[in-house]
Amino acid sequence: MSIQTPSRLNKDALAEGLRQGNRAALARAITLVESRKAEHRQIARALIQDLLPLTGKAHRVGITGVPGVGKSTTIDMLGSNLTAAGHKVAVLAVDPSSTRTGGSILGDKTRMAQLAVDTSAFIRPSPSAGTLGGVAAKTRETMLLCEAAGFDIILVETVGIGQSETTVADMVDFFLVLMLPGAGDELQGIKKGVLEIADMIAVNKADGDGALRARSAASDYRAALHILAPKSPTWSPPVMTISGLVNQDLDKLWEQVELHKAKMTATGEWQTRRADQQVAWMWDMLQQRMMEALKTDPRTASRLKSLETSVRNGETAVSFAVDELAGLIGLSNT
Repeated sequence: MSIQTPSRLNKDALAEGLRQGNRAALARAITLVESRKAEHRQIARALIQDLLPLTGKAHRVGITGVPGVGKSTTIDMLGSNLTAAGHKVAVLAVDPSSTRTGGSILGDKTRMAQLAVDTSAFIRPSPSAGTLGGVAAKTRETMLLCEAAGFDIILVETVGIGQSETTVADMVDFFLVLMLPGAGDELQGIKKGVLEIADMIAVNKADGDGALRARSAASDYRAALHILAPKSPTWSPPVMTISGLVNQDLDKLWEQVELHKAKMTATGEWQTRRADQQVAWMWDMLQQRMMEALKTDPRTASRLKSLETSVRNGETAVSFAVDELAGLIGLSNT
């Protein structure tokens, strides 16, 4: 099958490659959905539509935490446990992009040494490109492609550098927040919003000298969660201690992930959450498409720059500028 260059992609051959679990086809398909070229986007949309019946069956887990908490180490060990148990694991590791150059580190393959050589695992580092929560703009499409290729567990590692993590929580089934031992002042500074969207908190590095401090931190986080209303009447987020480095209690961590799925499926919340995520995705894409159209439509593009300058100089009110642009594309002023 011809999958050498995006410009000569054969959609049907690429789809067949994904159905067969061809890793080269998967990598090429992800590159296709990440492309900014209109031609590639059109092929990518058609490809995903063809593969849609094969998607939606994987367990999607988001994992976040501040830099240094041990996300990559934990994912490497957890993923290896899962592949050893017969699963196919895809890791979508989103690296922080430079707000100035757009460049990113993309070093997760070097930080996940075991999974990088595991034939039952697939690691795809992608730049976040400044998107909210450090989630690559095409992560949702990439998840679908991985599912179509037969991966039954998708782990999404987010940047975790202070932005809202709501974006990734709204595209996965389970949202895991990793914390460092010794909560103390860290607990005072943590965003309440992160605790509110967490399905579980795991205090990492709880081995050796860190064990006592990890247990203390876990106790503090339990107390913090106790005063927050859980986001589901079915599930109260547990707090546990782990060590990704020495594979301590990662089996118990995954047991909680599976228990969450069982409970949420039994009440119908799992299915409702998936459906709501699909609709939210539709609106997100529509908003992005409208913004792109606004910037490229000949009716607005020529006027956009002058209005920006006028607003920046305080010569035109923001509301007035918006009214004019909306009028140019046929939207009524309200």
